[in-house]
Amino acid sequence: MIPYEKILSKAEEYKPLISRFLRDMISIPSESCGEKDVIHRIRQEMEETGFDRVEIDPMGNIIGYIGNGKRLIGIDAHIDTVGIGAPGLWEYDPYRGYEDDEIIIGRGATDQKGGMAAMVYAGKIIKELGLDQNSDYTYVMTGTVQEEDCDGLCWQYIINEDKIRPEFVVITEPTSCKIHRGQRGRMEMKVSAHGVSCHGSAPERGDNAIYKMAPVLQEIRALNENLRSDKFLGKGSVTVSEIFYSSPSRCAVADECSISLDRRLTDGETWESAIEEIKRLPAVRDSKSEVSMYKYDRPSWTGLVYPTECFFPTWTLPETHIACETLCKSYEELFGSKPVVDKWTFSTNAVTIMGRFNIPCIGFGPGHEDQAHAPNERTWKKELVQAAALYSVIPLTYCSKLGKL
Repeated sequence: MIPYEKILSKAEEYKPLISRFLRDMISIPSESCGEKDVIHRIRQEMEETGFDRVEIDPMGNIIGYIGNGKRLIGIDAHIDTVGIGAPGLWEYDPYRGYEDDEIIIGRGATDQKGGMAAMVYAGKIIKELGLDQNSDYTYVMTGTVQEEDCDGLCWQYIINEDKIRPEFVVITEPTSCKIHRGQRGRMEMKVSAHGVSCHGSAPERGDNAIYKMAPVLQEIRALNENLRSDKFLGKGSVTVSEIFYSSPSRCAVADECSISLDRRLTDGETWESAIEEIKRLPAVRDSKSEVSMYKYDRPSWTGLVYPTECFFPTWTLPETHIACETLCKSYEELFGSKPVVDKWTFSTNAVTIMGRFNIPCIGFGPGHEDQAHAPNERTWKKELVQAAALYSVIPLTYCSKLGKL
């Protein structure tokens, strides 16, 4: 029997410790490729809460283990953040943060250090209550790096190089404590138009690359309205996210203009089809613009470079899959009601885990999606407690369901 009431009681008891740990992590700036200090802070907490083994891999991901059974279950939180944006938009210092009886504010509170705090204290609950004793599982908890820069790159390394391949992985990105079973994929594209520079006093002597890009922008805007839609994941989308130019001076005609595209891929769309859609636009053909996919090769905080193309596949887990059923049953037994099953709007590390490697993923996290990357980012203590309780139940529920199949 799983001691649900004891688990809920322990999670509530640990609320002050979860909050303290989260605020400690928030106080340590950890933008992508600069996560070293927060990784070592997490290691300290994992060791103090009784994890069986804690490692930092060559990329800089922290990996903690609970239990020693043959069933390998993963649970993941990325611990890098975006920057703070305009400081004037924050009511509180984004790293000193703010706390009251209900909320915690600070960069990373929701995206995604709250999930990490709940995970670690789920580990403490498991050890305190002996939920790993006489159980046939190993729970591997990952605090991953560079997700904000290149989601899923960390798990390419974990699977390919660390040789860790769980039976399924729980993604702790914010879900408002709903269960999420899919997301659209994405890719990052570049469109470049070339011209000929000349003196700005006689623009007719050159060929202005910025003018060539103008109709391309309008056609991309129109394309967004007519992309494929899926009943569950919703519509694909494309938007211009950046624009660049090259010119000898402010008194010259631009000889190059490039734009970046954020392309979200719904079910049935591929990176090849998305590139072809842009290449076929009349303005792209007329201007002889080049269309390509970005590559990512920034060094991690350890100095390791693990290059990849900027393509992040779509994924969906069926509601009938054992991983989804495991979380739904865990939720119902703990909280006495049926969970809401939904999807993310944004992207997560599951683009690699399930999108590239077909390892099932399911999501449950504290915090709300609309807080991600926002000023005055906040999370809710009640949800941190709920998440810690649910994460601690998952391995036993899964093993129990396997025994009944």
